[in-house]
Amino acid sequence: MRLFLLLVIVGGFGGLAGSIVGAAFGPTALFAGGFLGGLIASPCAALLAARFRWIESADVKRTALGAALGFVAAATVAVNTLSSPVGPLLSPLLVGAGGLAGRHLHGRATMRRGS
Repeated sequence: MRLFLLLVIVGGFGGLAGSIVGAAFGPTALFAGGFLGGLIASPCAALLAARFRWIESADVKRTALGAALGFVAAATVAVNTLSSPVGPLLSPLLVGAGGLAGRHLHGRATMRRGS
């Protein structure tokens, strides 16, 4: 649960911080900055989780990839549901779900190779 929350919070904050920086350069840069900020922050959350020893170092790459893909999905949902507060508020949950899915898939791949 703490890994999921870390991925959601860091990924969401990265998108927020990136859009704040991008807003200084215009409306198009606001979206681009938010996308880049979250795309950078989401994998960093996996590194942070490994630093806290919440995940094994072998799980970092897959968790980071899953979180980044989850952020891409979250950004897509957020942009397409801007007329409602629900989509943009709930879309960062996809970052956590993607990270956990990536970590889970890594565990399954490791088990298959070992057997």
